[in-house]
Amino acid sequence: MSLPNSVTAAPDDPEPELVARARRGDREAFAALYHQHYRLVYGFLLVRTRNRHLAEDLTQEAFTRALRRIDSFTWQGTAFAAWLTTIAKNLHLDELDRGRTRLETPVAEFDDPREAGRDAETLALRALEAVEAHEAVRTALHMLNAQQRHCVELRFLDELTPQETALAMGRSVGAVKTLTYRALRKLRRPAGAVSV
Repeated sequence: MSLPNSVTAAPDDPEPELVARARRGDREAFAALYHQHYRLVYGFLLVRTRNRHLAEDLTQEAFTRALRRIDSFTWQGTAFAAWLTTIAKNLHLDELDRGRTRLETPVAEFDDPREAGRDAETLALRALEAVEAHEAVRTALHMLNAQQRHCVELRFLDELTPQETALAMGRSVGAVKTLTYRALRKLRRPAGAVSV
């Protein structure tokens, strides 16, 4: 007895059956594949982009392309997840190419000239302070080993939770918390040495 298209696939359905059903236009089967592989594709893209919003957008695009091209997938010794990862990798490479050719033009602030502290000198000093702060952070991050630096970047620059960071790094939440603690302790040492 076959399942009607409106019934969601059981968790123990083999993947080839889900793919076959999705190829026949079964939306529930494709939804099951989506739920089964979303974290893998998102984690793959998050590690490469280090930008949660961009990774989410590219993940959605990867599944959209997969849905459009599901008929082109064939079982040739590679898993469906590998096919999805290849689509995600190609999207990421396309994004990198667009990023290299995209030109960003800074726009001056449009503020009320009567507002205090908005003269050219003040704005230039603020910009200089921002550059100096950026350099200080970059120098401090280079004191960390590669794993600690990656963890700190994901946690504090990309604003990921410990759980999201663990998924992106392929580690446990406990390992992420330990890396974060050790990295922050190492970063505090030079700051403590400077203070009087």
